[in-house]
Amino acid sequence: MRVLVVDDEIRFADGLRRGLEAEGFSVDLAHNGTDGLWRAREVSYDAIVLDLMMPGMNGYTVCQTLRDEGNWTPILMLTAKDGAWDQVEGLDLGADDYVVKPTEHVVLLARLRALIRRGRPERPTTLVVGDLRVDLATREVHRGAAPVKLTAREFAVLVFLARDAGTVRSKSEILAAVWEDQFEGDSNIVEVYIGHLRAKLDKPFVLDTIQTVRGAGYRLMPHAA
Repeated sequence: MRVLVVDDEIRFADGLRRGLEAEGFSVDLAHNGTDGLWRAREVSYDAIVLDLMMPGMNGYTVCQTLRDEGNWTPILMLTAKDGAWDQVEGLDLGADDYVVKPTEHVVLLARLRALIRRGRPERPTTLVVGDLRVDLATREVHRGAAPVKLTAREFAVLVFLARDAGTVRSKSEILAAVWEDQFEGDSNIVEVYIGHLRAKLDKPFVLDTIQTVRGAGYRLMPHAA
């Protein structure tokens, strides 16, 4: 069983690795969210143990990015954040379990084994918003029966809006999710990509489903076929 541990506390992560290896696991380590996301994309793991508070990219963003890309590797969030809403947010973003540090190694091991036994759950790979269909597996987009070709970044922005259709998402939320907290330029880049999406998904069909909410952000609304 191959496990990825993503935690910026190097001594803790190394100790966890040794403990898991003693139980027969094969363990890879990443000490920040960016490296963890890269490894999770490149390697097929049986489970991911993911810290939340890390420099660069936090665990919430790593989890949401993987789920948005259709990666359903079981994720166990292991963190010192013990608030009820912290746990709710982690689970709502797609984590499969949430364990608060410190915890006994035997308990963590049992939770991890249970997670792996359940395996990768069957999850929907298509987002449907009215007559708009977004296939996360093939990265294909259709407005009704008409295919719409998007760039990788346009697709990522659309997925972020489609996952919470009808909900207003701010520029900062879109930047953090799509540009992975690494973008240091003008936040108006979000407006540029919103404009691209409107030109491809709304204008040709005489629709207004990608809406601006003044002073708040953007939302994707359904339109019946």
